[in-house]
Amino acid sequence: MISRRKVLEWGGAALCAGTLGGRAGAQGTWPARDIHTICPFPPGTGADIVVRYYAKVLQDRVNRTVVVENRPGAFGNIATEAIARSKPDGYTVGIMASSAIAAAPSLFKTLTYDPVKDFDQVATLMRVPWFMLVPADSPYKTVADLTAYLKQRGDKASYGSVANSGVISSELYKVAFDLKTVEVKYKDPFSMLNDLYAGNLAFVHLDATTTIGSIKNGKLRLLASSTKKRAAQFPDVPSAAEVGIANCDLAGWWGIAVPKGTPQAIRDRLEKIYVDFVASGEHAKWVASIGCEPFPGDHKAAEDALVKEMQAWQEYVRVAKIEKI
Repeated sequence: MISRRKVLEWGGAALCAGTLGGRAGAQGTWPARDIHTICPFPPGTGADIVVRYYAKVLQDRVNRTVVVENRPGAFGNIATEAIARSKPDGYTVGIMASSAIAAAPSLFKTLTYDPVKDFDQVATLMRVPWFMLVPADSPYKTVADLTAYLKQRGDKASYGSVANSGVISSELYKVAFDLKTVEVKYKDPFSMLNDLYAGNLAFVHLDATTTIGSIKNGKLRLLASSTKKRAAQFPDVPSAAEVGIANCDLAGWWGIAVPKGTPQAIRDRLEKIYVDFVASGEHAKWVASIGCEPFPGDHKAAEDALVKEMQAWQEYVRVAKIEKI
């Protein structure tokens, strides 16, 4: 005889499966087909490496291909908008950099998405330090050396930018020392680094993920981090505060988000997958290898971190006197 309790358990399980399958699509329980994510920068960049890594984590755990599409441009806004406008059915999962989504309202006059209203936050993944960089053969060994040169050159010197955090880090440096150095915008970090090596740029700010190979092979020199405290993976590099950039404390983070309205059951499953993985030794080892550190957090932590960072960006933009574009 089948007990009443067992019947109720089976019925509850069927109801959950039916709800998840029905809301995720007529093809059955999620995921019933390939999942997609969109990277805001070109293949081979630090962002691309990060997105593909966390896409593979998901792929291995749900036994479905996770397709990575690169849509660079507009400092990450093109990819962010594409994720926001995707159908909220669990088949578009955003693996997103906080510097793109949190900074946008403070930097752009018109946005086609709302960082809070158009996304459901799922989890946080890792924290990424940024650094002021010059070529290894540069005569500038310290920030003081570089600053003296830039003061002498005025608006005849330039720096490169390719992402929101790089712009703000550089502009806060300029404000701290009253520099007139001119910004040159790039679509990808490789073109920017080529110009840096060629001597066309005085310095750049870039994330550790993008530059870790060049740092390890001795092509780049780190003059300072963009944070108030020294980066854990680069303890010998002075912090922004130590070199006199008091208002700078920029360390981006990566997280998982989905289009607003994605079924709760799918969000719960994604959250468990990533929260469990971020707590693993495998994850800690990988983020250390690219100069970063774990940044564990569930959906509530991700929501709070996003709001806090959006507020911080408002202050950064005000202090750096950057006009919206």
